[in-house]
Amino acid sequence: MKLEEMHASSIAQIEKDLRYVAAIIKQKGRDILTNYPITLPQFYALQWLLEEGDMTIGELSNKLFLAFSTTTDLVDRMEKNQLVLRVKDTNDRRVVRIHLLPEGKQIIDEVIVKRQDYLKNVLERFTAEEVDHLKYSLGKLHQEMKDE
Repeated sequence: MKLEEMHASSIAQIEKDLRYVAAIIKQKGRDILTNYPITLPQFYALQWLLEEGDMTIGELSNKLFLAFSTTTDLVDRMEKNQLVLRVKDTNDRRVVRIHLLPEGKQIIDEVIVKRQDYLKNVLERFTAEEVDHLKYSLGKLHQEMKDE
C-alpha cells in the first residue's frame, strides 16, 4: 500500500496505539524495577551495555539522551553497587570504558524475563497467527525505521 493510499486516521491510530503500548510496557518495567536496587535510567544504561558491549561515558550519554555529567553520576552509583566497572581501553589507555559486571547482567536478564512474561500473558489472548503477524509487522516497522 502506498503512503498516498493510507488513510490519515489509520496512521494516527497506529501512532497512538504504539505510544500507548510503549507507555504500558514502560510502566510495567517500572513496577518490576521496584524489586531491584536500580533506577529506570540505570536499567536503560545496563541494557545498552548488555546489547552493545563496553562503551565510554560519552557513548552511553548519547544512547541515554542524558548530559555527560548526569551519565557520570549514574555510572558512579552503578559502580558503587558493583553493577559496572570502569576499565582502561586496551587500544588507548586514555580511554575509559564502562563494563557490565555479572550482577548488572543478572538484573537485566531477570527484569527482561519478567517483562516478557507480562507480554506473554497478554498475547495468550491472541491466536498463533495473530502473534506471528504482529511479530512480522513490528519487525518490518522497526527495520524500516532503522534504515531511514
